[in-house]
Amino acid sequence: MSEIRLSVQVRPQHADYPAMRRAWLEAEQLGADTVFTWDHFFPLTGDPNGRHLECLTLLAAMAETTERARIGALVLCNSYRNPQYLAAALGTIDQISGGRLIVGIGSGWFQRDYDEYGYEFGTAASRLRALARDLPLLKARLGKLNPPPLGDIPILIGGQGERITLRIVAEQADMWHGFGDADRFRRKDEVLLRHCADVGRDPDEIERTWGVPGGEVEQAERLVAAGVNHLTVSVDAHGSDYYDMAPVRRLVEWRDRQRG
Repeated sequence: MSEIRLSVQVRPQHADYPAMRRAWLEAEQLGADTVFTWDHFFPLTGDPNGRHLECLTLLAAMAETTERARIGALVLCNSYRNPQYLAAALGTIDQISGGRLIVGIGSGWFQRDYDEYGYEFGTAASRLRALARDLPLLKARLGKLNPPPLGDIPILIGGQGERITLRIVAEQADMWHGFGDADRFRRKDEVLLRHCADVGRDPDEIERTWGVPGGEVEQAERLVAAGVNHLTVSVDAHGSDYYDMAPVRRLVEWRDRQRG
């Protein structure tokens, strides 16, 4: 069995910046392999008009604040930024981080973000076509930046759509992220394996990154047994100044026992 990685998504909603910063540092100190944020303009749970901070700015702050853990978003929305500009911004974040960036990206889905910020929502299919079109542009621009990235920048694609999303994963991703229980992972992974065979991709080149429902150890064990390499757990603010990191501690202790 390959070494299990465990990462933390600190959700940037309903919290003040100092609380987020403390949560990033605590996640890193506890031993998280990666610290993630997300890319929205409004909260997804709780008060829909509550506090919320922007993703790229937070990624730059995470790059400066943390020292060891990789950083990234679960996930950037491809629709919100020109892919060439996005590559330039991410290249700068990679420089600030010392080469610790993961580019997590997806096609987008939260219609309120689109409507309030003036983006065309389109359809799920049109957004996926845009993602497939834009990823090569983003990768090409990353390769042209001066200074160049400080090492390889893995591309993580989030999503589970069987016909198009997982085909894009097979063609273009280094990591794949989804949510659900172990049975759901197995079903989706079987589809990914078929797409990899169709495009001539070695499926072992793609890291299976998956959310742990509720941050529970039993769920983590089942996901790893099903073939997940990299587990993620999300933490929310409890009031504007506090994140409960207990699920992270629990899963880090479990992961470390597996590593021996």
